[in-house]
Amino acid sequence: MTVITRFAPSPTGYLHIGSARTALFNWLYARHTGGKFLLRIEDTDRARSTDEAIDAIFDSMTWLGLTWDEEPTFQFTRADRHAEVAHQLLKEGKAYHCYCSPEELEKMREEARAKNLPAGYDGRWRDRDPSEAPSGIPPVIRFKAPQDGETVIEDQVQGTVRLQNNQLDDMVLLRADGTPTYMLSVVVDDHDMEITHIIRGDDHLTNAFRQQHLYHAMGWTVPVFAHIPLIHGPDGAKLSKRHGALGAEAYRDMGFLPEAMRNYLLRLGWAHGDDEVIPTEKAIEWFDLPAIGRSPARFDVAKLTNLNAHYMREAEDNRLVDLIEYPLSQLYQRSLTAAEQDRLTRGMPGLKQRAKTIVELVENARFYIDRLPFDEKAEKFLSPEFIDMVAPVIVRLKALSDFTEGSTEGVVREVAEALGQKLGNLAQPLRVLLTGSTISPSIFEVMEVLGREETLRRLEEHP
Repeated sequence: MTVITRFAPSPTGYLHIGSARTALFNWLYARHTGGKFLLRIEDTDRARSTDEAIDAIFDSMTWLGLTWDEEPTFQFTRADRHAEVAHQLLKEGKAYHCYCSPEELEKMREEARAKNLPAGYDGRWRDRDPSEAPSGIPPVIRFKAPQDGETVIEDQVQGTVRLQNNQLDDMVLLRADGTPTYMLSVVVDDHDMEITHIIRGDDHLTNAFRQQHLYHAMGWTVPVFAHIPLIHGPDGAKLSKRHGALGAEAYRDMGFLPEAMRNYLLRLGWAHGDDEVIPTEKAIEWFDLPAIGRSPARFDVAKLTNLNAHYMREAEDNRLVDLIEYPLSQLYQRSLTAAEQDRLTRGMPGLKQRAKTIVELVENARFYIDRLPFDEKAEKFLSPEFIDMVAPVIVRLKALSDFTEGSTEGVVREVAEALGQKLGNLAQPLRVLLTGSTISPSIFEVMEVLGREETLRRLEEHP
């Protein structure tokens, strides 16, 4: 059997970070088993579904590297197929027309609440003669759900889960206007797409019982279910906007790398021993459903940031330069020159050690484009006392035959010794004059990256 998983978001907004994890788990399981990962856009809510949201889903998944194996399926376009199944169930006596008015349904719910009973449909049209149907009222089609016994699901995450059938009412399959409901559409689509494993949030667990009944009624094979716990915020409550929960694309804009996001989302509810840093190739090799925990995981931006810092240090220098080139060009409102691009590439080994996100890296790399404006901390190193100390360094640097990290360090050490100063007392005003800041990679590394001409220009051009 070829494993086929799917991710089925509703295009009513951004790709929530919890949904991104669901997509990741489906993608990993398909890749682990050598199967297929499919994408279905559940766009039946026409009032709320937007093209912008669809584009955001595609964009976010592409950024995360969660590529799908076939053209996406759009659920709305399959409405006729969904209705066909509902009418087949009706024809076979496994569904029926219900003529209840909205007022009757509301009265049912009120009476059930008054008796502390589940506020469901009471089945009054289940076995009623259609000849009693009131005229002029379009009916809905309801499913004849089992009323006795229990339904059992062997869930790959939750274990054996049971529900008494009398806890479920007869759900609507087709609305009075002929449009299919979510519960029907999902089952039909999953069957037609040959989905073998449904991996989704445990807020869908109750739906699984209803959907299993539909599978049985149609004589279809029931997929394997795996309902994963939801992600919670640091306070233990369901992750929401008040926790700062954002769409996947927002984390990209905040400067996180996709491989760091994959690693972090993987560890939200799944474990492989004590491993924290899990490259994608290892994730594909190790991932399996039984290793998913049953307890909700807590989203922690600080942990994500620290993990991202690791992947920043591991990233190729040229790739990081490509990632920061556009924001830097926007900042300076011009394209970067070839010399500036070269500086960034040669300076990247030192820069990436000190940045936890791409946003930080952009800020830290600015001085390789142009010296930063002197801030209050930097200005104290621009006094005549410090400038006088720098003067002999400039003379010695001009005389160097080669301009390397080692040779510049030798010059500064010799001048500091001659002046009776500690190396740091001379290095700091040099750092300020070269970068505009009191913080940077090694000042000798900075000199080599800037080169002789740019280094001397900045040292000689001071307030």
